[in-house]
Amino acid sequence: MSKTIFDIRDIMSMLAHRYPFLLVDRIVAYEKGKSLTAIKNVTYNEQFFTGHFPELPTMPGVLIIEALAQACGLLTALDTGIRPESGVIFYFAGIEHARFKRIVIPGDQLRFEVEIDKVKRNVWRFKAKAMVETELACEAELMCALKDASRPAAAAPENAEA
Repeated sequence: MSKTIFDIRDIMSMLAHRYPFLLVDRIVAYEKGKSLTAIKNVTYNEQFFTGHFPELPTMPGVLIIEALAQACGLLTALDTGIRPESGVIFYFAGIEHARFKRIVIPGDQLRFEVEIDKVKRNVWRFKAKAMVETELACEAELMCALKDASRPAAAAPENAEA
């Protein structure tokens, strides 16, 4: 039987992200070519809570989306075997139909459920949900692309106006 549960050391071997931007703590289920379920324990000592919002600490929606994208990256890493040291990075490429249904606060445990919707060449599309217990916190369709990290981004032409 293939491994389906992965701890933080495994996750760090699959993603280039590091503290404070690594937003997935554990993979609790994985089905090759299909889906992945991961968790994040939301704690009060996370840096973003000092400013968002001091009187009502709330996890920013953009970070929930980023965490979902990281879960998608983990699914891709497991399916393809690609790791950060290969020189290929999995970049967030698009988002559609994002909806936020519940605030996320310290003490919550986010469960990310991501499923492959479509793969075309190096672009992957996923259906993604973030849950707190049985409540939907966020859902979206995410697109990610595999890119060669060793190639620098194209520079803007010298005569381009800002």
